[in-house]
Amino acid sequence: MDSKFQPALCEKEIYKLWQRDVLTKKSSEKPFTILMPPPNANASLHAGHGMYTVDDIMIRWKILQGYDAKWIPGLDHAGFETQYVFEKHLVKQGKSRMDFDRQTLYQNIFKFVKNNSGLIYEQFKRLGFLAQWDRSVFTLDNHVLKTVFQTFERMIKEGYVYRSDYIVNYCTHCGTSFSELETDHMERIDPLYYIKYGPFVLATVRPETKFGDTALAVNPKDKRYKKWVGKVIEADGLLGRFKIKVIADDYVDPKFGTGVVKITPAHDPNDFLIGKKHNLEIKQIIDMNGRLNQLTGPYAGLKVKIARQKVVEDLKAKGLIEKIDEQYSHAVTVCYKCSYDLEPIIVPNWFIKVEDLKKSVIEAIKKDEIIFHPKRFKKQILQWLKVMHDWPISRQVIWGIRIPAWYNVQENPDIFVVFLDETKKQMQGKIKEILKTYSLSEVALGLQKLVAPKNASYTISQTTPGDQYLQETDTFDTWFSSGQWSLVTLKEEEYQTRYPTDLLGTLSDILPFWVSRMVMFSLYIKKIVPFKHVFLWSMVADAKGKKMAKSKGNVINPIDLVNKYGADALRAALLFGSTAGGKVNLGEDKVIGMRNFTNKIWNIGRFIQINQVQSSKCKVQSHSEKIKVKKNSEKIKKIINNLLKEYKEVEEKYQRAMEGYNFSRALGLVHRFLWHRFADYYIEKLKDAMRDGNIEVQSLLEEVYLGNLKLLHPFMPFVTDAVWQVFKGKGKSILSSKIKVQSSKLQFQVKS
Repeated sequence: MDSKFQPALCEKEIYKLWQRDVLTKKSSEKPFTILMPPPNANASLHAGHGMYTVDDIMIRWKILQGYDAKWIPGLDHAGFETQYVFEKHLVKQGKSRMDFDRQTLYQNIFKFVKNNSGLIYEQFKRLGFLAQWDRSVFTLDNHVLKTVFQTFERMIKEGYVYRSDYIVNYCTHCGTSFSELETDHMERIDPLYYIKYGPFVLATVRPETKFGDTALAVNPKDKRYKKWVGKVIEADGLLGRFKIKVIADDYVDPKFGTGVVKITPAHDPNDFLIGKKHNLEIKQIIDMNGRLNQLTGPYAGLKVKIARQKVVEDLKAKGLIEKIDEQYSHAVTVCYKCSYDLEPIIVPNWFIKVEDLKKSVIEAIKKDEIIFHPKRFKKQILQWLKVMHDWPISRQVIWGIRIPAWYNVQENPDIFVVFLDETKKQMQGKIKEILKTYSLSEVALGLQKLVAPKNASYTISQTTPGDQYLQETDTFDTWFSSGQWSLVTLKEEEYQTRYPTDLLGTLSDILPFWVSRMVMFSLYIKKIVPFKHVFLWSMVADAKGKKMAKSKGNVINPIDLVNKYGADALRAALLFGSTAGGKVNLGEDKVIGMRNFTNKIWNIGRFIQINQVQSSKCKVQSHSEKIKVKKNSEKIKKIINNLLKEYKEVEEKYQRAMEGYNFSRALGLVHRFLWHRFADYYIEKLKDAMRDGNIEVQSLLEEVYLGNLKLLHPFMPFVTDAVWQVFKGKGKSILSSKIKVQSSKLQFQVKS
């Protein structure tokens, strides 16, 4: 053996061995299956991805136990996020997504993703991950699209899907909506107007939206206004006297302005949620062109900022403005492309009714058909499911699975469209007006966006139903498609043998968004839960426990650490001393500590191997030497018995920890035993006997050492296999051996 372990010289070759002899191995043994949470297709490895190590640990552990363990990988198209990344790519070229029709933009993003995908898989291999790479599934694969469409069509037929209003960030200049990822927030000084509302005075920067007010709100703990809660007041307005109800909500900050706020559900995202909560009327008074509509009387047709000036002038004239703070500083949400203020407006959205669907999910979780590790997350997901409301499943982005709904333009003349004409000029308006100048084929060819009224009639079809139809431009929420992950990853025949899958590993922050929906879809389609166990990974933070962010300058590139210290050191650092479902502080010092442990593993093997070789060349013992050995034999026998006893205890505790998904404890047990007991104590006690050629001692130390390598292999696969080949022969992997299970009742959960 070399004087030290050099990961860079062996990792690549060892991984080739696994690909050749392990990943391609066919087995008739009992199946064990994990579905990989699909990373973004255009992503590269970041520190958080390192926690996929947990899944790899389980795959290796089950292979050692004799299971036919498979880890099925995949990639997510990641709607909003991928389109946002591509948008930044376009900006560098001096272009915008608004320069392209919908179909062209989609194809451009597809090419971009295809050119950039696959990198993360190569990086996963650097970490030693044993996934079935040739079985990778992409969430835009044809069979995935087919499943998603079939699920949607079924839910439509069974009455689980409906269309209703939803609030989005809309740029009236660019003619499109944006996700929160695509918005910028600009600190700005604006006037804060104190307006009289009957007995109240309230502060607002947007007096022009008062025509859409449907309530006034106060904090329920604010004693100043307690007597008004639940009452309807009358007030003077620009369109005459009006009535409005006073409600109480914790959202209201008693220290902002006067502690009274107006609620305009159609034009403020927070107000929209309050409106839903209190069943308030939603009155939209700003259209998609950024103009006030007919509900505003004489102000109809005015652009927002011009309307604001006019409204303020008229309020002053009526004596309805008490004062104006001209130096009010606040954050304004603006379009990242043109920097215009984004207008929160209501657009129709597709929803799923979840009340009946979630009942079976709650029942399955309560019955422990799915076990959560740590167990406290069972309570958390049940609490979230209890308050889960109808799910908006459509998104106003191009990159994704387009909703297969078609609108007959003759039957729906008020459809709003945005499209590029043949000169690439952006046009927008209601289809009945557009068709006076353009043909429907021209609109369809240059179509960017379509907004149909919530009561519009539609036809569900994967292909066009006729010449007078335009397809919905909204795409399915990524969680809708990835929520069906368990239904599209296995081969058809495997649903008889590998379903439910055995384990899902993921982060706790997507427990309500992804895990709950996978359970919901699986119970809806298959009438069975999708997996038996859910293990919540630790969140990877920096050495001080702070979340990693580029802005903080504390981001760690895992591949940099692998290049410096080896994959084993990083893998072990992520698990050593970590708490499941909590936070793991990853600093370079911790990785160095695990690198030192890697070297210790290597050096122990080197010591044993060298002494075996040397002792085989020992001279014949003299009579006095034989007497000396005999005197020490009883002492050695006692040490050997203690070693065997202690090792078996560690092995059993280790197996209990592994079966209970307590990976940190399992690694810690072997770390302490191998370094501080086996190396520092037992080898020191037995090294003279070993050097003297005691075959029993040599064999025992090798046996215990190789046994420890098996226990360590799921965590530190490269160094353990490198040493294994020294003792068992080149081209031999630990994964070709088996680990003896100490007990069939080794079950306990990670504590909450």
